[in-house]
Amino acid sequence: MTLTADRGEISSHDGSERRAPALGPRRSWASTEPFERRRTPFNDDEAARERAWRAVGLRHALVAAALDGATALVASAAVLGDGVAARERALVPVLAAVVFVMLVAACGGYRRGVLGDGPGEFQAVLRASGAAAVLAMAVAFAFGVAVPRPAVLVGLPVLALTACVARYALRRHLHRRRREGVGMRSTIVVGDAASARRVVEDLSATPHHGFRVDGVCLPSVQDAEVVAGVPVVGGVADVVQVAADLAGEVVIVTGSCLSGEALRRLSWALGRAGADLVVAPGIVEVSGPRLSVRPTVGLSLLEVEVDPPRRRMVAKTVLDVTLAALLGVAVLPVVLLAAAAVALTSPGHPFFRQTRIGIDGRPFTIWKLRTMHTDAEERLAALRDADEGAGVLFKMRADPRVTPVGRVLRRFSVDELPQLWNVVRGDMSLVGPRPPLAREVDAYEDEVHRRLAVKPGLTGLWQVSGRSDLAWDEAVRLDLRYADNWSVAMDLMILWKTGRAVLRGAGAY
Repeated sequence: MTLTADRGEISSHDGSERRAPALGPRRSWASTEPFERRRTPFNDDEAARERAWRAVGLRHALVAAALDGATALVASAAVLGDGVAARERALVPVLAAVVFVMLVAACGGYRRGVLGDGPGEFQAVLRASGAAAVLAMAVAFAFGVAVPRPAVLVGLPVLALTACVARYALRRHLHRRRREGVGMRSTIVVGDAASARRVVEDLSATPHHGFRVDGVCLPSVQDAEVVAGVPVVGGVADVVQVAADLAGEVVIVTGSCLSGEALRRLSWALGRAGADLVVAPGIVEVSGPRLSVRPTVGLSLLEVEVDPPRRRMVAKTVLDVTLAALLGVAVLPVVLLAAAAVALTSPGHPFFRQTRIGIDGRPFTIWKLRTMHTDAEERLAALRDADEGAGVLFKMRADPRVTPVGRVLRRFSVDELPQLWNVVRGDMSLVGPRPPLAREVDAYEDEVHRRLAVKPGLTGLWQVSGRSDLAWDEAVRLDLRYADNWSVAMDLMILWKTGRAVLRGAGAY
């Protein structure tokens, strides 16, 4: 299964015409000789792209370290008391900056696979802040040094928050650069056509993760010439030489085309070719805290968590009730003003109550500000033909039942604020799937009932991903992903993104 250049030109995923590389004789994965990169028309600019990617990664790491050091410098200088000598006032902030950067590095905060991708870099900053607190107390105990309490109780939390905000701004910049095609990692996908297509489509749809798929290797090169717009550049047996020829940084193996022993040998060979091996398991939409690797008798067992631990449930409940109560008090004047506007501009009660279905199919009464005329339900049947909603949902961009004030309230999601009371009562969560109507649940297909395994939410993945603009299948996929993989960290991330989604108002009608 050796691919030769006489296959001619094939279209790449960016629309250009590129010739598949002539790989020559197949090399055994168990070979101890290095795999040499051969220059072909296909990879004339791959070396330059590789150097550019490494430069972007190094620059990102250096900027992140500089931001961490600067925040530590400013935070430590701000909490020093007036009685501190001038020499200590100059040395302590510098020492704090150096130590904090070293702690973040020790926690993996500057690793190539962490920067700009996933919550790992934020977790590294938080772990480093906790380690700094422990180190400060240890130094104070061992050497009898008086560490100012504000430095630990105020300085370190402010340091962690500031460093995370700076990392977030830097991440947004990196994601913009990646969407422009800068700083991407050349990637080869290996597997059967169906599995490879799913991986290629997912990676192409999310370029901010930094994977640029340059080729696909199938069990047989006769299976297809192009997979999801990406050229087939070889067979499974050719993958190492393909990675060497194309300057591939990452090889992603998906499907069941390779056994455990073959994967082991492939990892050895890719190490000599200078590429990383990533295995995409067949388990879909399962990630985060649910997955763990358990080494047992020479095997690496992938364990999938079936039910979330009780401590995570308790933490989510505490977070929900605490934040909902605080937010409820803060937004109460806004809710009262909005209720007065509703009452003055249209007849009827300013608040709207409706029965929705909650966790495990239990009904509850949801509270909202009324945004429609009081006869909205009676007028629904006449508007069925104008339905623009997805699946079982009824939606209209210009719904005549919505009042003028209601459109403003929906635009900024003010009508949802009374649901904070439902969160405090325990009917809902701050984050979760959209609370459905009983008639919608009756129309659910079997797998969609999984949405009812968690409490419905005031916001969720659907809220920060397009809201009513989403297709029904996409909305269900997001809700099922949340139901399967929720965590407190995911909730905090969604709450962070909700503010931006509300201000933009996309899909709010």
